[in-house]
Amino acid sequence: MAARPAPAADALDLEALPGHAIRRLQQIAVAIFLQETEATGITPVQYAALQAVANQPPGAPAIDQRTLARLIGFDTSTIAGVIDRLEARGLLRRQASAADRRVRLLGLTDEGRAMLAKVVPGMLRAQERMLAPLPPAERDEFMRMLRALVRANNELSRAPSDLG
Repeated sequence: MAARPAPAADALDLEALPGHAIRRLQQIAVAIFLQETEATGITPVQYAALQAVANQPPGAPAIDQRTLARLIGFDTSTIAGVIDRLEARGLLRRQASAADRRVRLLGLTDEGRAMLAKVVPGMLRAQERMLAPLPPAERDEFMRMLRALVRANNELSRAPSDLG
């Protein structure tokens, strides 16, 4: 069977392209998150960083910047700026590792814990708003398919995450 010729570039419908729809959905997701958490001044990436640090089990070793970047699927060369801003606001602290003085371990401050408690309700409202256009019966299926796409394509990312 012969391959079909590619359509002319001027005949492509952007709305039919998954990449375009995913990019638009990401823009919408960020806008909704920022609307719901406006009073905190926290961005989605800053929230992910704070939550990932907070999610470390009690008594577990603190995580370093590189590990944090892998956990949230963020570029290691730019995670430092995110951490700088969180540290400047007093939400995260860095401390040198006893095992390797070049490694900076991350911990939440009391202010960071308080900020998470303040951000979470708005973040959860944002998640609900993002899925609200779907009928309730389809939301779990959408999330299942979305996670399948992310997992299957994770290694293609400029910043693959540790999906666990």
